[in-house]
Amino acid sequence: MSRVGKMALPVPKGVDVTLGAEQISVKGSLGTLSRPAHGLVTIKNDNGSLSFTPANESVEADAMSGTMRALVANMVNGVSKGFEKRLALVGVGYRAAAQGTKLNLQIGYSHPVVMDMPEGVKVECPTQTEIVIKGADRQVVGQIAAEVRAARPPEPYKGKGIRYAGEKVVIKETKKK
Repeated sequence: MSRVGKMALPVPKGVDVTLGAEQISVKGSLGTLSRPAHGLVTIKNDNGSLSFTPANESVEADAMSGTMRALVANMVNGVSKGFEKRLALVGVGYRAAAQGTKLNLQIGYSHPVVMDMPEGVKVECPTQTEIVIKGADRQVVGQIAAEVRAARPPEPYKGKGIRYAGEKVVIKETKKK
């Protein structure tokens, strides 16, 4: 059996987990998340602790028990604490501004790049060169951060662009004759 799937998932106070035949819903202080249940995994709620067991002896059911446990753990963590990604802008004149549900980037193009944030995702700019993306759904927060980074990824010669906070960019040596 999957090592991750064997571990019971404790549900913290203030988080309500609803197990349906087709859907798993998790409700907490930061919102509500739901995900379709997988048919190869049996989920049981035992007094504030969730257990995930494979429905049969197949390898796929065993693997899905660990996957479902990790996905539901991310949902529980998201509605109780939330997730955040930090991005840094490196480059002369590069700046960002959060305006409600929009992120306005000036990143060296002739026009500003405006990105709309989906429902449940908040964007903040503590300084002009920092972006903080917050939300309850880990997958959505990571995807939005990747899309913002893709607007101007770090280039290898000067390192200019949008990078994750703490990301190391390997700078290439300049071309020589």
